[in-house]
Amino acid sequence: MSKRLLALSVGLASIFTAWASADTLTIATVNNGDMIRMQRLAVEFTRQYPEIELRWVTLEENLLRQRVTVDVATQGGQYDVMTVGNYEVPIWAAQNWLVPLEDLGEDFASDDLLPAIADSLSYEGKLYAAPFYAESALTMYRTDLFEQAGLTMPKHPTWSFIREAAERITDRDNGMYGICLRGKAGWGENMAFVSSLAHSWGGRWFDMNWQPQLQSTAWRDAVSFYVGLLREYGPPGASTNGFNENLALFQGGKCGIWIDASVAASFVSDPRQSSVHDRVDFALFPSRVQVQNHGNWLWAWSFAIPAASQNIDAAKRFVAWATGKSYLRLVAAESGWADAPPGTRQSLYASAEYQQAAPFADIVLQAIEAADTHSPSVLETPYVGGNFVSIAPYQGIGTVVGQQLSAAVAGQITTREALANAQYVAEREMARARYID
Repeated sequence: MSKRLLALSVGLASIFTAWASADTLTIATVNNGDMIRMQRLAVEFTRQYPEIELRWVTLEENLLRQRVTVDVATQGGQYDVMTVGNYEVPIWAAQNWLVPLEDLGEDFASDDLLPAIADSLSYEGKLYAAPFYAESALTMYRTDLFEQAGLTMPKHPTWSFIREAAERITDRDNGMYGICLRGKAGWGENMAFVSSLAHSWGGRWFDMNWQPQLQSTAWRDAVSFYVGLLREYGPPGASTNGFNENLALFQGGKCGIWIDASVAASFVSDPRQSSVHDRVDFALFPSRVQVQNHGNWLWAWSFAIPAASQNIDAAKRFVAWATGKSYLRLVAAESGWADAPPGTRQSLYASAEYQQAAPFADIVLQAIEAADTHSPSVLETPYVGGNFVSIAPYQGIGTVVGQQLSAAVAGQITTREALANAQYVAEREMARARYID
């Protein structure tokens, strides 16, 4: 063999060995703005760890939840990193389906996490998922439309005020809708909003004996209000609109009020994406006058490592990079401090740079800290949660209830029919899960 061929053979062998020894991480994530940005910035991770290849599976929210739930429950090992929320984490950790995250390194700085967020992602004192961003719920509204209508948004609005404002600023002939709310069916889509709404109305999912309460007066009043609000003052096709669809409507100047996840504050305030960026302000999630409960929405999109992964060490490196303090600085350098993933770190809210760039920072932090997931309703509950109920059967129950309420928004069934169907399903599933007889 010639020296040239020998050298070429050795070189190819080296390349093959490096390729064969590389860890390929399959990461399942959701198709929202912060996650899409992270995928773009992941070139920095591969620069630091050239031996680790990243394969992305980016899915719509409902589909993501279905796929990762099936995979983790069957120990399929299809994903090395899963994007999950604080609903799944304690339930899955109790089943030994997740890897504890106790050694993510100095940059991760676990003691810097907001206590409410760290607590929601822990089980028996151990962290089982690292928060990428966290949120509560806010009322976002158009200041110009409120001024034209002679309205002043309170910092703590009531639902009656929201209805009045939505009525006064609706102008269907010119494509202006008073309010946008989630109508798309799913336990983490429309039910994230409706659960928070029902709690703020004084309702609860279950009484202290785990009997479903979906036909209680509070639930009937809250759901009737919700359906009526969307049918009278919402956009066409509201029953199919989730977070992303309503974000696009609000940014495009089609909605006067949008009540949704606080993570949207940076998107609607960004002149690069929002046509109304200079005409937006924020208030807390509404309540009833006699029920000073602001929805108790608390969610953290987080990265967890399934126990079935064959690449746990490499997965930990990625999770530490994506959720560490350095990543916040990377986002700030790339697109500005206002785009830093919110809601997870005390140091971010103590940062003068972030406070200056993100005028919504204080009210977002206030909303997160006000969420009391241990007491989501003024009534006593056997569960924790807020925008969800932290028990295993809820995923199935919430999905079916969400479908019923979406059908009511679409006008396919009445509100009473939707809640009667929802009550039946909830009772059946709670009996199957042996919570009730």
